[in-house]
Amino acid sequence: MRFKVKCKLQYTLKEQNTFIFNVAPLSNNSQKIIEEDFTTKPETTLEEFESKSGKRLHKAIVESGTFELDYSGVIETGLSIDANQNPGLIEPFNLPFHTFEYLYPSRYCESDKLERMASKEFFGKAQGFELVTYICNWINYNVEYLRGTTDTATSAFDTATEREGVCRDFAHLGIAFCRALGIPARFCSTYSCKLYPQDFHAFFEAFLGDKWYIFDPTRLAPQTGFIKIANGRDAADSSFANIFGNAIMEDMEINVEFIPSEDRQQPDYTTMPITFD
Repeated sequence: MRFKVKCKLQYTLKEQNTFIFNVAPLSNNSQKIIEEDFTTKPETTLEEFESKSGKRLHKAIVESGTFELDYSGVIETGLSIDANQNPGLIEPFNLPFHTFEYLYPSRYCESDKLERMASKEFFGKAQGFELVTYICNWINYNVEYLRGTTDTATSAFDTATEREGVCRDFAHLGIAFCRALGIPARFCSTYSCKLYPQDFHAFFEAFLGDKWYIFDPTRLAPQTGFIKIANGRDAADSSFANIFGNAIMEDMEINVEFIPSEDRQQPDYTTMPITFD
């Protein structure tokens, strides 16, 4: 499937700032960048580099005044719906080594603080994909989606306590519950087609069988419309912009459109076993 993506970020700078932007989608076996373009006002050099996890980061050094970054691209995704409707859990001694960092507590996903709650709510309720789906159903039912109720300090433990949040909070809580139950889980930032209002979005992936599977407790948009930007332990690894200096965001515009073709229309699945692998 192909999508047209646009992102505009506008800032007022009171001094020289260094930006590390993370707005360009991943380029790998499951996502192909057909075309893309960066423009800045004023014109600024963007230095691109790729992290070990595959994030495409762009650095800009900008003087005081106003600054605008515009990104546009056409991205082809290779999402697949797994024939195995309930991929199972993997015992820790059989997990691939690269998944282990996603078993540990992290800044926003304090799985160690939520072990007792996770065990009480989810132990024995289901297995494999069905268990993680059960966790997402619980979050969707018990946590209210409310804009403006949380901030960059809000953690999974806070969300479990206060029962309100936005997509990143839903993802953090899902990750923390999975890790508390011994399931590797990682945070993903994304563009999302059919998300209203348009914005950056967050979901998580859990490692089941031999793949990373997509889960989104918000259920706000079809998973087949996700264009992945970054993976990380939590949102601290996946922010769309890290700013070193004094900058005020004035505006942000996101737009994602599905590009239909004669032989392909966008499916509307939200809870199927879908993977980027």
